[in-house]
Amino acid sequence: MKIEIKISKKPINYVKAMTFLSKRVKEIQEKKKSELIWLLEHQNVYTAGTSSKKQDVLDQNIKIVKTNRGGKITFHGPGQIIFYFAIDLNKRKKDIRWFLRCIEKSIIDTLDAYNIKSKNDKKNIGIWINHKNKEKKVASIGIKISKWIAYHGYALNINIDKKNFNKIIPCGLNNKEIINLTEVKKIKFHKIKEKMIKKFIFYLEN
Repeated sequence: MKIEIKISKKPINYVKAMTFLSKRVKEIQEKKKSELIWLLEHQNVYTAGTSSKKQDVLDQNIKIVKTNRGGKITFHGPGQIIFYFAIDLNKRKKDIRWFLRCIEKSIIDTLDAYNIKSKNDKKNIGIWINHKNKEKKVASIGIKISKWIAYHGYALNINIDKKNFNKIIPCGLNNKEIINLTEVKKIKFHKIKEKMIKKFIFYLEN
């Protein structure tokens, strides 16, 4: 199945990205456009998912953008790869758990290519790395389903400024830490975007 691949080089405004993604979902539903994978970085932004709570905001001065994705509050900014998609589950499996596993396995496999061991967590959605005897979150996942079109995506921390997470309780998880891949390995992570795309498509198609 044909999937359009977009990779943006400059940071994209979050609201503009959401407008584009929502439009694309409608176009897929109307069979006017193909499915989409879109990799980008965002300008600094705090976003709140459908299950976010006021107590997850520690700094009341920050501006928060509400979104219709699942999940709680998080931060996006340069140094974090955003993996958006608009995928038609009508053509595949109408199974949200299966789709979530596709996402999780694609991230785990991507990191494994750099000899970084990671895992999913049934209780705390996302991908985690054991670093210095602590489980730390390296990727956040947020999905929305509309007429079996799955969209939104996941965020993978490469070298994002973690100080911004101190103003919130990321994903509603108190006493849990965020980690960058560059803390685990001091490398450039060349071609990681291509690996992320390849692994995701592999699990979608198999």
